[in-house]
Amino acid sequence: MSVRASGVCNADIATASATGPGTSFPVTPGHEVAGVVAEVGDQVEGWAVGDRVAVGWFGGSCGHCAFCRAGDVVHCPERKVPGLSYPGGWAQSVTVPADALARVPDELDLFDAAPFGCAGVTTFNAVRKAGLRAGGRVAVFGIGGLGHLAVQFAAKLGYETIAIARGGDREQLARDLGAHHYLDSDARAPGAALKGLGGADLIVHTASATAPVDELLSGLNVHGRLTLVGVDAGSLTIPAAQLVMNGHTVTGHLTGSARETEEAMEFAVTHHVRPMVERMPLERAGEAVTRLRSGAPRFRIVLDPAGGG
Repeated sequence: MSVRASGVCNADIATASATGPGTSFPVTPGHEVAGVVAEVGDQVEGWAVGDRVAVGWFGGSCGHCAFCRAGDVVHCPERKVPGLSYPGGWAQSVTVPADALARVPDELDLFDAAPFGCAGVTTFNAVRKAGLRAGGRVAVFGIGGLGHLAVQFAAKLGYETIAIARGGDREQLARDLGAHHYLDSDARAPGAALKGLGGADLIVHTASATAPVDELLSGLNVHGRLTLVGVDAGSLTIPAAQLVMNGHTVTGHLTGSARETEEAMEFAVTHHVRPMVERMPLERAGEAVTRLRSGAPRFRIVLDPAGGG
């Protein structure tokens, strides 16, 4: 696969430092990759040189375990991750298993397509698989690399959407992304503020800090769900009675299959959902990691092997 665009994700920080599980020098990070098929293996069918494709956090599976047979390939115990299981997309070319490929719609720019393999499909699935009633209320906690996509998906899927972030400087942006309400978590505890709006049926937690989760649960409606897609090394301390009495569900969500990535991109084309990206040339990948570690970029950095930026 000839790489045209490759995203920089928080998960790449440990990979780039060779400190993550199973990593060692030299490493080639990158699990948000978009490009063009350059060569097809002898046993591969359904793909041709020149096809526009993307590869994400899901980088292939065994195909025969119970999870794979049930269609849950992302939880395959032998699931592969680009940059960890094999050299990733921070390169001019990458070789990947055919089952990891997602077809990119012609209408979607490859620099927009790259983040869909991780951030895009993750937030799309987190919202659409929650089983909400039509017209339900979705709150998105954290308006960053994941959250700005989650807000768009929730609004375009027809839900009353509430964006939650620190400070008032992101309110206009959140509303431009489709949010119907904006809550400043610095001004008031977000769970209490949510409750004041009538409560949420789903809270998509995209921030990396898990500390706010306990209070956020007070903003869930009865039978509401809180889905974690952004986490740190922290733990949750939730009274069991609170879960039982309110029928709350607290769950984690990982990513999506190649087909689900295609569905996310197809939905994005139809409903004009796009990531906000900053392009940087591939040779500045180290700088991109430094900026990501410091929290400087607001949304997604995408590396350009051709040197643009």
